[in-house]
Order: sequence, then C-alpha cells, then structure tokens
Amino acid sequence: MDAKLQSLSEVLQRAEDRLATRDDSANRLWPTGFDPLDHHLTGGFRAGELILLAGPQGLGKTTWALQVGRNVARAGRPVAYFCFEHDPQSLLEKLVALEAGEVGGFDAPELRHVRTAFEARDRRSLGIAERLDEHQGGAEGVHRVRQYADSYHLHRSSGRSTGIDEVTAVVEDIRETTGVGPLVIVDYLQKVHVPGGSPIEDERITVAVEGLKDLALDLHVPVLAISAGDKEGIASGRRMRPSHLRGSSALAYEADTVLILNNKFDVVARHHLVYDLSSAEKFRSWAVLSIEKNRSGVDKVDLEFRTRFEHSRFEQEGRLVTEQLIDERVFTE
Repeated sequence: MDAKLQSLSEVLQRAEDRLATRDDSANRLWPTGFDPLDHHLTGGFRAGELILLAGPQGLGKTTWALQVGRNVARAGRPVAYFCFEHDPQSLLEKLVALEAGEVGGFDAPELRHVRTAFEARDRRSLGIAERLDEHQGGAEGVHRVRQYADSYHLHRSSGRSTGIDEVTAVVEDIRETTGVGPLVIVDYLQKVHVPGGSPIEDERITVAVEGLKDLALDLHVPVLAISAGDKEGIASGRRMRPSHLRGSSALAYEADTVLILNNKFDVVARHHLVYDLSSAEKFRSWAVLSIEKNRSGVDKVDLEFRTRFEHSRFEQEGRLVTEQLIDERVFTE
C-alpha cells in the first residue's frame, strides 16, 4: 500500500499515541515568543505549515524573522535560516545587538557599535566580548548568543543555486544530526532558485511557494518565508495587503498564515494625528503586525509592537491596535 495513504483510523491512532507520550504540542507547536501573537495563532507556528511575512522595505522583516528564530533556538530547538540578502556575520551582528539591548537597555551598544567591534579597525588583539564590554550589556550579549549558537544554523543562500532541493537536504541533515526538524526561515521567497524555471516571474514564484509548502508538509516542520511586495504594495500611499505580494495568487492561497508588517504612522487614520499631534512621533516607533490569514485560528487581527531598531529588535510584549487603521497612508508632519 502507498506509504502516503492512511486510513482515518491510523491518523486517529497516531494522534492518540502522541497524546499518550505527552509530546504532541512540543512536536507540533513552535511559539514565536511574541505576545499576544502566539495567543491569536493558538500557540504559535505549526509543523507542516507555511507562514508568509511581508511588508514594505525597511519595516524590519529580517529583524523580526531573525528574532523569532532566536526565540526558538533559545528554547533548545534547531533553526535553519536561509538568507539570500545578508551574509552570516551581518546576521550574527544583529543577534548580538538584540541580546545586548535586552540586557543593557538604552545604554547597550547599538548595532553600529557591534559592527565596529566585529570589524576590529583599531587592530587591537581583543575578542568581540572585550571590545563591547565598555557598553552596558555588550559582553553579556555575546555570551547570550553563544548559549544557543549551536542550534541556530545560517545558510548563505544564492538565487542562482539555492532551490527547494538544497533547502530540503539541509533540513534533513539538521534533523539527522539533532533528532529534531528545524524551524525553516527563508529570506526571501522570491529569490528561491527554480531550476529550468519559466521566464515569467509569477510562474517561478508559484513553483517556489508550492515547493516550500510541500517541504513543510513532507518534513513536518514550520516554514516562515519572507515575501517581497509588488510595486503597488511598496509604493508610498498604500497599506500593504496580501494582494500586494509579489507573484501569483498562489502565494496567499498556499500559505497557512499570512502576516504583514506596516509602520503605524503610515496607516493610522488622519484624525488620530490631527487631534493629537504629539502622537505622530510616537506612532513612528510602532510596527503594526496584521494577521491577514490564519487557518489555525482567528485572522484580520492588528497587533502592534514597539520597534528598537537601533538594537535590531522588536519589543516582544505587544498589544491590539485600538486606533482606526486605513489602507491609504497619511503623512502628517
């Protein structure tokens, strides 16, 4: 009999077996560490699901995905981050800045200080932690990264060669080594290589997103893929929506969850600015994370998180947006 064919009785029995060993939620649920996002996702990301993250340029999509991966790795579970846009050291620098920021607060070394420490322009024979020790939380930030560094795998990906087959091979290798499938992060989806792909971009993107969805199901892992927006979505004057994802309708269709980041200042209704001008600057430091699609729970939920981009992170304790949001951005100085 086909190994992929299962009777409903078999599916039910396997569910009962997992419950009996009390590890079902641990195997299936992957908390993001962001609250109340995990609450609305009924626990977090799920194994076998494809999650898309989108947003205009400069809204911290890589920062957010990297931070989710960090939360998973800190919990002792493996992460495979496929990055088509940044080299591994730049991602490491972001993580050090994040950790230092959580320890040292406003006095922690900013990302620019961390990058300077990694570059070692002064040629002093000091380690990275020693170079950052003059800043509050700097050395501790390096130490905190070391604690989960073995669980966080960074893959320098290339749009010319890194396709679904290579992603699959890496995931299987991590599972064989650790005994656990990793959270897979793809940064970003439109760069995934499609061998012999169509000259039409929408068709190539369809192949890539379908491949990632199949990978999630076949390997029983969650896949978080960052998606680029189309020209209309990234243009000033609009709030990004699922219809603005660059590629065919297969993107939103194949995804189990669609999350979109927007800057709060850009999408809040005008009257919130007109009657309280002091709010304008405050809104700039908040990102709205909208659950646009969610097969495992509620959707059409707008959450907000304060940004700390100088330390390459978001504050993880968020809240529901109470102000009215609009699709046409309003810029009021």
